[in-house]
Amino acid sequence: MGSLADPRASSKLFEPIKIANGKITLKHRDSTPENPNRIWLPNETMKEYYSQRASDGGLLVTEGIPPSLEGNGMPGVPGLFLPEQAEGWKPIVDAVHARGGYIYAQLWHSGRANIPHMTGTPIQAPSAVAWDDPEEKFVYPPPHTSEQVKYADYPPVEMTPEKIQQTIQDHVAAAQRAIAAGFDGVELMGGNGYLVEQFLSSNSNRRTDAYGGSPEKRCAFPLELLRALAEAVGGAGNLAFRLSPFGLFNQSRGEQRLETFGHLCRELKRTLPQLSYVSFVEPRFEQIFSPGEKERFLESWGMEKTVDLSMFRDIFGDTPFFAAGGFDDTNCWAATGDGGHQYDGLLFGRYFISNPDLPERLRNGWPLAKYDRSTFYGPFEDPAVGYTDYPRYTPSK
Repeated sequence: MGSLADPRASSKLFEPIKIANGKITLKHRDSTPENPNRIWLPNETMKEYYSQRASDGGLLVTEGIPPSLEGNGMPGVPGLFLPEQAEGWKPIVDAVHARGGYIYAQLWHSGRANIPHMTGTPIQAPSAVAWDDPEEKFVYPPPHTSEQVKYADYPPVEMTPEKIQQTIQDHVAAAQRAIAAGFDGVELMGGNGYLVEQFLSSNSNRRTDAYGGSPEKRCAFPLELLRALAEAVGGAGNLAFRLSPFGLFNQSRGEQRLETFGHLCRELKRTLPQLSYVSFVEPRFEQIFSPGEKERFLESWGMEKTVDLSMFRDIFGDTPFFAAGGFDDTNCWAATGDGGHQYDGLLFGRYFISNPDLPERLRNGWPLAKYDRSTFYGPFEDPAVGYTDYPRYTPSK
């Protein structure tokens, strides 16, 4: 491990870093028919999953947690809009803390990336814009059916100003429940084409009021929401934010990206300078397109092939700056090294599913187990398969 050729030797991945304005010190920087059931609670299997991945001084960020029934875009996902759900999250939080780890609750609203069969309510979005692919289908069949339905057949309704304020309050209430349940902080999902990013994207936000029509106005909802959340959780030091400024997932096709996301980040740094951390997705990482296809999108936007996150790193200055997007045991070391616009910490998703002992494997140079993408999103008959049945690494003697 001391070899000059070993990238682990010069990486900062296992040096401590402070988030939450110094309150939390992470010891390493690598951080899921008529009246159908639409409300789910956290369970023992989830407790086992998070406990397996907790480590001394490590940070876990939960799967997306809907703050309301109408925000839940996937079956089986427990929210934080009922007291019973908060009670179910508490043992999970306690289990992570028992192993010396920290855990943030990620609040997630699906917005237009949903169908009314899932929520039993009209689908809420910045504007009533139908899905631009008339054939694309929602991944899950409606309850008690086996046939998928097309997004375009169920276009969203435009959120009224009153609905926007109600949605902010839904997030506030969920954040307060999260803190009461013992979570160390709250992270707002602002990327991947979900509600917050739908407001930021010109193709899904065609409003002409205070919430749309220019880069500055498209930022109004996210900024209002983040300020309300900061107050709800006891200050910005307990709040984090996730962004994917160059993403394409869930029909994110917005223009003026640098102007919009740049304004958002400058206003965040100005008004909430003490955010716990910010989390970004790498520009070239994409969930649904190949690297070549993503490159063509970047070129069509007039962006240089060398586009990176340096603009946002510069804006946030001393705010802990984390990145996600395709990191593994071959490319993570330089990303937290010195020089250039590197990152303060890295976020792992897919490889943390298949490697419950991921930090230990990285630290020791042990090989990573391959994940099975087909088991990423349930529900399944046996929820442990591809979830809690991945073994820890056993070194050969």
